[in-house]
Amino acid sequence: MIASVNIQMWQAWKDDGDIEAKKLLIEQYLPLVDYVTNRMAIGLPKNVLRDDLASNGVMGLIDAIEKFDYSRGLQFETYASWRIRGSIIDGLRQGDWVPRSIREKAKKVEDAYQKLEQQYLRSVSDAEISEYLEMSEKEFTTMLHEIAITTVCSLEDPIREEESETRLSLLVDERAKNPDHKVHEFFLKESLISGIEKLTEKERTVVSLFYYEELSLSEIAEVMSLSPSRISQLHSKAILRLRGALSRHKEQLMQH
Repeated sequence: MIASVNIQMWQAWKDDGDIEAKKLLIEQYLPLVDYVTNRMAIGLPKNVLRDDLASNGVMGLIDAIEKFDYSRGLQFETYASWRIRGSIIDGLRQGDWVPRSIREKAKKVEDAYQKLEQQYLRSVSDAEISEYLEMSEKEFTTMLHEIAITTVCSLEDPIREEESETRLSLLVDERAKNPDHKVHEFFLKESLISGIEKLTEKERTVVSLFYYEELSLSEIAEVMSLSPSRISQLHSKAILRLRGALSRHKEQLMQH
């Protein structure tokens, strides 16, 4: 719920169009931009400047403040965090920060997980993926390290290439009362549940600690007594498995 002092600012901005109230809201929630930026900076190439991420994040915060409906009593911090994250990812995409060859490798692994796990109806091993890709397990591990930076976007890829709406934004979007949206949300949740069930125990732990407990990859490494590179690898595999599981959902949405 929104604190009463904040409701006064939201009322002044939304109901009365008070620009000063809007500025105060931006200043109050700026720490959210720093928080999201610091988390997303992990694992990115050194040529990606943190200040650039933060600038895009501020634009996301402003967008969130302009679109948020305070009268519904929702948690603004949750809504704004997704908007900030989405804005940063949009900026990264426009900067073409991932070489085409790396994106193609990531798509190749994602497609392999989708096909094999749909075929076997279970989590497939590194050995099975490697055999399908016609490479050694060592080569597969090397490939995972190469494509690790693509998974920072995780489930934030757009549902349709020409739209900014993302898979997880459906779960927090303000249009949740739309009947068609509710159908999409149901199938998305079902797809996510199915995908998470196919993750290995360690992969599920990494996803839980990173996305729900909001620990950094280095903190997760300490908790699980594994190296940061191993945690990064587990994170990449988990995301690629989930992307594969969500591909069917994506195809269904594109038919509407």
